[in-house]
Amino acid sequence: MHMEVRDPIHGAVHVSDRERAVLDSPYFQRLRNIKQVGFTELAFPGATHSRYLHSVGVMHLSGAAFDAVFRGWVFSSEQRRAELRQCVRLAALLHDVGHAPFSHCTEFAMPPLVELGIEVYPDSVRAARGAKRASHEDYTVGILTLTELTQILDRDFACGAVHIAALISPEIQIAEDFFVDGGLNLRVVLSQIISSELDVDRLDYLVRDSFFSGAKYGQVDVDWILSNLRVHRDSRDQVCLALDRKALYAFDHFILARYHMFVMVYFHHKSVVFEEMLRRYFESPECPYALPASMEAYLNVDDAELEMHLRQSKDPWAKAVSEKRAWKRVLELHGGAEDVNTSWALGLLEEEGIRTLTASSVGRLSRYTVYGQKKSGAANIYVIEDSLQPGGRETPLHEATAIFARYRDARRIARIYVAPQDREQARRVLQSSERMPELF
Repeated sequence: MHMEVRDPIHGAVHVSDRERAVLDSPYFQRLRNIKQVGFTELAFPGATHSRYLHSVGVMHLSGAAFDAVFRGWVFSSEQRRAELRQCVRLAALLHDVGHAPFSHCTEFAMPPLVELGIEVYPDSVRAARGAKRASHEDYTVGILTLTELTQILDRDFACGAVHIAALISPEIQIAEDFFVDGGLNLRVVLSQIISSELDVDRLDYLVRDSFFSGAKYGQVDVDWILSNLRVHRDSRDQVCLALDRKALYAFDHFILARYHMFVMVYFHHKSVVFEEMLRRYFESPECPYALPASMEAYLNVDDAELEMHLRQSKDPWAKAVSEKRAWKRVLELHGGAEDVNTSWALGLLEEEGIRTLTASSVGRLSRYTVYGQKKSGAANIYVIEDSLQPGGRETPLHEATAIFARYRDARRIARIYVAPQDREQARRVLQSSERMPELF
């Protein structure tokens, strides 16, 4: 028996009874109260959708991706195929359970990784990152392996919690027998479905965020890309994700859509300034708010909890965020590193005694390539010249398209904000400089 989730993007999403127990768990239900795009709704009022719905959509796409990738692949048994497919769907469903309030906007308030007590990380990871700030991925691993949700996953599914977590975090070292079938380790390709240059997370959030925000930059031909996903076994017997060449232009559009969504939507000046204002509050010595390291306590942390805290605070930064009173943008520079130097403007404003907030956003086409070349350690995705012909030529993705080379440089946006009452004075001060390119 199945239930259906009515998704405005993908239609009816089927959920099995066992998967429903995961959806109904409090750790996943918490995502109903986490906005997908944080403060973005202040610039795009329709963008109030949740991490819950996004995660259901990613699960749906992951099943379709698995079916396309392994079309024609011969598994040792239908049971093994079903077990691996289920593991991918669960990893997709649960990949965001560790997100903090307002999604990425509050990650700077997370405690050091060592305080989370995650035992599935090897000693090398704890030594290298233990004193550094945890990420939402770390909380995801903690929730998957240290809570009541762990018991549900271990009880109801062949894969178990640690295998699901292993598809989300490459740092987890486990005996990989579960991912081996026919003598081949499938962990890499299954992980790439969840997180890679061509993952189902991006395929969902770009279209979803575009739909709810009303911005058209994120429209992507998801069905065509999914239908052309393939699998490739390289010369070292590593099994990797691949794409049929006929969908390469759709991939180019997909990766450009993500780039433009970041520059035009996720980095919008209104949402960015509220992130910076919230950061000022959290970094204040008088701020009592802290994200808990305990997974059980984290269960009660969501947008509503943080909004209530801000509403009750007497701190001016907290009150300004709660009451949606934004500081005002007086300078915005775009370009390369040499084009976004704001020191001259900050100097002029400081001389006049005008307080400032600064924000710097960096848009990159890819996090898997640097200056058009694949980062070391990242598994290859291949482009298959003709998937219907035996011996067809395979080319690494970063070599098969010119898009990475054309957009090799990061797009930087530097902004200066001032308090509302100081805006006109700041405009006059900056206008007096020959370096002032534009007033807002």
